Amino acid sequence: MSTKDQKTVPAKTDKMSVSVKDASYSGNMSLSVTLSPEQGLNRYLSEVRKFPMLEKDEEFMLAKRWREDGDTQAAERMVTSHLRLVAKIAMGYRGYGLPIGEVISEGNVGLMQAVKKFDPDKGFRLSTYAMWWIRAAIQEYVLRSWSLVKMGTTAAQKKLFFNLRRLKGEMKAIDDGDLTPDQVKKIATRLNVKETEVTSMNRRMLSGGDASLNVTVGGEDGGSEWQDWLQDDTDNQEDVLADSQEFDARMDLLQDAMANLNDRERHIIAERRLSDSPKTLEELAQIYEVSRERIRQIEARAFEKLQEAMVAAAGKSGLIEANPS
Repeated sequence: MSTKDQKTVPAKTDKMSVSVKDASYSGNMSLSVTLSPEQGLNRYLSEVRKFPMLEKDEEFMLAKRWREDGDTQAAERMVTSHLRLVAKIAMGYRGYGLPIGEVISEGNVGLMQAVKKFDPDKGFRLSTYAMWWIRAAIQEYVLRSWSLVKMGTTAAQKKLFFNLRRLKGEMKAIDDGDLTPDQVKKIATRLNVKETEVTSMNRRMLSGGDASLNVTVGGEDGGSEWQDWLQDDTDNQEDVLADSQEFDARMDLLQDAMANLNDRERHIIAERRLSDSPKTLEELAQIYEVSRERIRQIEARAFEKLQEAMVAAAGKSGLIEANPS
């Protein structure tokens, strides 16, 4: 839907309302059908059945008047005559745990987009053209609302999401938890997706979508929320900051202490103690053309010098208590 197409669906109200505006015309094509909280869906379905169906010739003339003259009354008649089609299609998406009123409302948006783009000269009836727009609008709403985690990003994944329940029903595997390898393979082949995607999607759908962390627990007497029982295993920010600062301070001490070594001692310490892939005594012995024992002695002495220099520097900086002796 372009930025020029505007949809208005009031949240938690007793009306289902949508509006589409075409920049080439001055008027708005809009629909507003009252839905009371008490009567809800039954009232709405009763209202939309009152709008008469259109004959082919009548639909053609109305479409021409809207397309060529911007006649919003003609567009409204085309919309209202197909509201029952939207309701029928929307009923097929009741299994996703979303308010059916909102599903129908999204389908109405798709219908109005279809009317806006409908070309009667193509020879098709509006219902044939509109059903694709209606399904697309509803499916986008379901995917957007069913989980905060983005899913169904490709056409194949969307097809998997909206056909998995039906295929499981055919295999009589609705309540079996994880699918068997044979079932996964059959579904993946039929829908042309990876087997891992079938398994992942099935588990996500079995979980029932997202659940709020603010749901209270403990029944009527429960005074805490679900999030209060979740344990955070990560380090707290204070400890992370303290460890980081201590590490930086130790590295500064090490760098300063390394300045007390000569070039050969620094190189041997770096290769033996500070490298991710330490060199062996034999390798260093070949570099300096001395014995392995001599390299070991140089390393030990250099390490002692480092320790002495770091302890002295740490005492002066207050990182550790100075040696009273």
